[in-house]
This record gives sequence, structure tokens and C-alpha cells, in this order.
Amino acid sequence: MPDPICPVCGLPVAYLGLCASCRLRLPPFAALRSWAVFEGPVRSALHRLKYRRNVALGDALARPMADFCRRLDWPVEVVVPVPLGKRRLQERGYNQVGLIAMPLAALNRWRYAPRALSRVRETKSQVGLSAVERRENMQGAFRADPRPVSGRTVLLMDDVATTGATLSACVEALLSAGAKAVFALTLARALPRHGLQNV
Repeated sequence: MPDPICPVCGLPVAYLGLCASCRLRLPPFAALRSWAVFEGPVRSALHRLKYRRNVALGDALARPMADFCRRLDWPVEVVVPVPLGKRRLQERGYNQVGLIAMPLAALNRWRYAPRALSRVRETKSQVGLSAVERRENMQGAFRADPRPVSGRTVLLMDDVATTGATLSACVEALLSAGAKAVFALTLARALPRHGLQNV
């Protein structure tokens, strides 16, 4: 990701400090960071992992992510992947985020809690929705189990961040379940939709 970035949402900015979006509405997570821009080989790798069942890519992608996390130096205690809906999980047979999150947690010796979050409502695909529509689509879609997260600092992981609506909805559920703080991490960040491809 190109510097400088917003210290909260991690989006590239043209100046030091909070981006315009975070100044207007501060997200619920402590910070969001993405390892790479969602393009080129990273985009291809994620598509192969997600749609072509190339599950071995999970371990391969977890290694640079683990190094990236160590550099961030967040006080992580437990790693939680963003869950799929029941229908999508049945269609795909696996959660592609979990295939990266589980080895990442093992490499950094963090607890892994794949069932700490669940979708309590099926949502339509976020593709093509505006930022406001994405927030509305995800409102109340997740529930967190307090047992693995209460009083702990959580690393919430997803594959790609676009507007942060899914991550924010998950973070709100985790905080409601008693998490001390939630840091969000994605493998990639989609920038062209924000007009940032030239940053």
C-alpha cells in the first residue's frame, strides 16, 4: 500500500492525518490495514483461492501476512475470520478467509477462533452497491460469541476491503460481545472504486 495512509482506515491519502471519511464518521475498529492493493497477482491469487478451490494458496498467502502483522506490532490475542453465509459456505465448501487466517494465527502463536462470529442474516452480494447501501446491507448481519473474545484484543480478518462496511458490522458485533479492542486486517484493498488508482 502506498504511503501516506490514514492512521485509522488505512486508505492512501495525499496528506498526513485522518482521511475525509474517517473525519466525518470514525469506524468502530481500532485500525484497518491491508497488505496489498487488490490488483495484479494478488487479485489473481485471491480469485484462485476463492473460486477455483486452489486451497494451498491459503498457506502461501499467510506467510507474508504473518510478517506484515509482526511489523504492525498490534497487541493481538485472538484471530477471528469474517464468516460466510450458510448458503455461500454450502456452495463453496470452505471459507477462503479461514484458509489464510488459521495459518497466520499459528505462525504468530495467536489463538484462532473460527466460530467466534456468525452470520445471523443472509445478505446480498456487496458487489455494485454504494457505500451507504453496503452499510445498510450489513446492518445487524453478525453475532459474536462472548466466550472467545470477551476482554481480549481481536484481530478480525477478511480477504478484501472496499468500503469497510462488512468489517465495521463484524467489529460492532465483537465489541458488543465484550472484545477489548478490534483491529481489522485484509490481504488486499480495492482502491479504484475510491478513485485512488493514481495515488
